[in-house]
Amino acid sequence: MLKAFTALALAATISIPALAQQPMALRDMGSFHVGGRAVEISGQPVKEIQRVAGGPMSKLDLNGVYTAEQMYAQYFLVQNPKSQWPVLMWHGGGLTGATYETTPDGREGWRDMLIRKGWDVYVTDATERGRSGFASPLIWKDDPVFLTASDPWERFRIGPGAGSWNKDPALRKLLPGNQFPIEAYDNFLKQIVPRWLSTDRAIIDAYVALIDKVCPCIVLAHSQGGHFAFRAIEQRPDKVKALVSVEPAASPDVSKAKALKDVPMLLVYGDYIEQDPRWVDYRKNALAYAAEMKSAGGSFDVVNLPEQGIKGNSHMLMMDKNNREILEVIDKWMVAKGLAQR
Repeated sequence: MLKAFTALALAATISIPALAQQPMALRDMGSFHVGGRAVEISGQPVKEIQRVAGGPMSKLDLNGVYTAEQMYAQYFLVQNPKSQWPVLMWHGGGLTGATYETTPDGREGWRDMLIRKGWDVYVTDATERGRSGFASPLIWKDDPVFLTASDPWERFRIGPGAGSWNKDPALRKLLPGNQFPIEAYDNFLKQIVPRWLSTDRAIIDAYVALIDKVCPCIVLAHSQGGHFAFRAIEQRPDKVKALVSVEPAASPDVSKAKALKDVPMLLVYGDYIEQDPRWVDYRKNALAYAAEMKSAGGSFDVVNLPEQGIKGNSHMLMMDKNNREILEVIDKWMVAKGLAQR
């Protein structure tokens, strides 16, 4: 009787979309950390602190050895994979691996869509984000950068630029036909975490450590993650079978592009790019890098979604209402490149 009650109680807490999905068959799942370094701090004064309200005072000695700049990864390995190579999912700036999980309005994210399609996946929180943890201010001496509530709305092409966000949701301006689930925008803001401007080298080192641990693989990277993907794969081109870069916020070093000539590349762009000079520049930079790679015999494809009739997409394509349609484009490309057995 207790088991029956528990099952009914659990069912009552699950949304209808979740109940409609078929179970996932996994052969393994888990998590680990990679990368990082030991840093020794000395010369700091010993402090008296109260660790628990109402508790005794104790000494806090900040001198000693710290572990810093590690990266967290979580993996899901399907029962019957359609590829021998997993997909590594790298998020953008100020965000974490939650980018690829459940969408802010409760729909299935790209992580689970890929699993259902038979791909093994690894989702990471880059160094300095989420479960990777932060370093002491004694190690990272610059201040972190935080995003205001208006920043993603105006910069991620949800609204038409500066001034389109308003504290009153009813007064927020939208780009025509925008696909972002605006009713869940405030929920999306809860995913945002601080980031630093001085940690790129540490982040790239951790991504290289991840490649060394789990690849050969396919890398699927979004926004700032695309920049890190270019830099990391340049160091390990023999271990990456393909790169899918979704709207890379990148200024890659074109002189190093030839290192990726044996790594097929797909660049994916959403809508309204031409309305924001920042995204025009980012796309120009990525295309110049890809063109240099192609001049050395490499292979790259560009998908501008509006040209395929997939319109209204913000910078957060994996969260947009048509995220499944976009993931289908990516999946078909990976299959067409011979990355899956079917």
